[in-house]
Amino acid sequence: MEHKQVGAWGGLMARAVGRLLGLAIVAATIVVLAIVLRLYYLYPRTDDAYVRANTVGIAPHVSGPIVSLPVVDNQHVAAGALLFVVDPRPYQAALDQAQAQLTLTNLQIKSLQDAITAARAQRTQLQANAAYAKQYLARIQPLLSRHFVTANDVYNARTNYQAAQAAVARANSQLAAAIKDLGQLGDVNARRQAAQAAWVNAKLNVGYCYVRAPFDAYVTNLNIAVGQYANQGRQVLTLVDNRIWYVMANFRENFMEHIKPGMTAQVYLLSYPDHPFYGRVQGVGWALYQGNGATVAGLPQVEPTLNWVRLSQRFPVRIVLDRPQSNYPFRMGLTAIVTIQGFRPPARRRHWFDRQFWALAQPN
Repeated sequence: MEHKQVGAWGGLMARAVGRLLGLAIVAATIVVLAIVLRLYYLYPRTDDAYVRANTVGIAPHVSGPIVSLPVVDNQHVAAGALLFVVDPRPYQAALDQAQAQLTLTNLQIKSLQDAITAARAQRTQLQANAAYAKQYLARIQPLLSRHFVTANDVYNARTNYQAAQAAVARANSQLAAAIKDLGQLGDVNARRQAAQAAWVNAKLNVGYCYVRAPFDAYVTNLNIAVGQYANQGRQVLTLVDNRIWYVMANFRENFMEHIKPGMTAQVYLLSYPDHPFYGRVQGVGWALYQGNGATVAGLPQVEPTLNWVRLSQRFPVRIVLDRPQSNYPFRMGLTAIVTIQGFRPPARRRHWFDRQFWALAQPN
């Protein structure tokens, strides 16, 4: 009898423990599900993301055959490094000609200035002659009525005065023409300025023959060789800007409420699966192309049917990455896994327990 009671009591205990264990499993499942849902929405994550960088097409300002090409494809170049050289000889000849023309212009300006100085001196002398002729005429005119001079003397004096006035007027005209030919306006001489502008332009063209990297970058898509003709304004090679790298991560529209500019993002790259990278959200895209409703021939195009299952739109989020490390270089097109961590320091700056908690949101 006692054995039966002990067995019954053990069965009750086993059933009770099983029920409690089941309830604990259900409760733990609910708690884990709540945590996962909270992390899922408050700390969005996507694997639809790729590393990007700005690319710049390099084109020369002048045309000519390429005579030097000191770089190779996929090479890293520092800001100011020589990329290629367009034949500078014709542009150097143009610069020498502009320099000679500038020197000649300066000599012409000096000659015109000397001529203006001489013209002013001559005008001063003619003005003095005219003043004397005027004074002489005024002195002898009263003497005519007293018969101290003849009418012919007065006529000659008047004619001399009129000739002196005409000479002064002619000198003024010649002086004005010389000043106009000089091209001086205040402190600026138009002749010299035009010659200097031509010289500066020629000097710039010589400098443009030596095409240099505008910033730290990687040479890519280099498909030219020495001897190829480079046309002005036509792209010769492409540079990948190494100053700023970013990730374009496409997040579903129901995550937009939880993604704001300035938030911290943790990034894993498939190329370096065990190394986390960090960055900041720069901005969230404002528009997507919509095929349904697009204007065709001035009229809106509306699809006649609507699917029952509506897929969430994905908006691009630009995340500017921290500067790359030498042993973990970035490359355009790398696949990324991005987790938005909110307005908080990156995980590497948190305490150990905090990192363990947030590790639930990170890739394995």
